Amino acid sequence: MLAGMEGRDGMRAADADRQAVAERLRVAVDEGRLDLHEYDERLQRTYASRTYGELDALVTDLPAPAAPAASELATRSDAVPAPSDAVPARPEGARSSSLTARWLAEVWLPYLRVIAIVVTVWAVTSALSTDLLYFWPAWVAGPWGGVLLVRTVAGLVGGEPQRQAEQRERRRERRRAKRARKRELAAAEGNTRDPEQALPAAEEDRRISGGELPAAGEERQGPVSAA
Repeated sequence: MLAGMEGRDGMRAADADRQAVAERLRVAVDEGRLDLHEYDERLQRTYASRTYGELDALVTDLPAPAAPAASELATRSDAVPAPSDAVPARPEGARSSSLTARWLAEVWLPYLRVIAIVVTVWAVTSALSTDLLYFWPAWVAGPWGGVLLVRTVAGLVGGEPQRQAEQRERRRERRRAKRARKRELAAAEGNTRDPEQALPAAEEDRRISGGELPAAGEERQGPVSAA
């Protein structure tokens, strides 16, 4: 049994497992179990974790979720898959391809837009001069394209698309936690302010129902000043 747990702790975790732990941390900060500093630190460690053991260490002091997460982190490795009516999870290869395509678009789209503009300028000037001018856009496309090519190869080898996706997810989680914290603070402030505002009105109602007369300095100032 112990050998099995040790073997599981050393197994590589998937993106779905890291996402499940990030969701537990978000719930914990919403419930007030973690402050924003602890949440941010653990969230960064979550997306940097590579094994189940590293992920388990981040939630050992937190209660178990109310419902089991759809992740191998909360289930045994030999668990039987759900029946055919369950919604199939997105394949890991498809998600990785989507992240790579998005990163390539972010890298190359500015280049393609600029090259399209300069080639259009060259074509228009050539048409106006009724002569085929020197293709000067090559001096823009060539060096810039070479730099982007080197960056693309290095980024794909180093896993840059996955890192950018994790950074975007961390920023999104931090914004969610901050919004939830602000809502909680606003609700707590409203709950403490309402009783304070209700005290003068309740005191006035009590005085009127008890038949008490106004204080001497409230309504008798008019006749005194007239005299």
